[in-house]
Amino acid sequence: MRTIGVAIAIPEPWASQLQDYRTSLGDATATMIPTHITLVPPTEIHEDLLPDVESHLESAASRVAPFGVHLRGTGTFRPVSPVVFVAVVQGISGCEQLANTVRQGPLDQKLTFPYHPHVTIAHDLPEASLDKAFGELADFECEWSVEEFYLYVHDDTDGWRPTREFALRAALTG
Repeated sequence: MRTIGVAIAIPEPWASQLQDYRTSLGDATATMIPTHITLVPPTEIHEDLLPDVESHLESAASRVAPFGVHLRGTGTFRPVSPVVFVAVVQGISGCEQLANTVRQGPLDQKLTFPYHPHVTIAHDLPEASLDKAFGELADFECEWSVEEFYLYVHDDTDGWRPTREFALRAALTG
């Protein structure tokens, strides 16, 4: 069995800034989790299904056009879940379309919570640390064009690592 995930990588310099911030809060796992917007949460698959998953993701990438994302400010899932995040304020529908497209076929699954694109900056930390993250990154902002997404594989030693990039290839319309 392998544990995989599918996500949009946050580009530099923001990826390192947010990952370093997460580390500074005392999140011991931060260096093992690249900064991202989740499309498919951690999912266990049989090793022999990996080629089928990659083929499916290649097909999904051909059906979605590049789109802009604008991150600004913070949000939280508390009290339901101890998470503070940087909010997606533009590109939500693009993230939703891409997530819905990749969560079909071999990656079809029922989600624990409704899909809500975001960038986690604090998770399972003391309330004071969650409050600190919520306040200190309230002015965070960045924008870029999402032109690809990645298949990540989890390794107990190295954490989450991208193993393959999938370029969005659908033509822009309208």
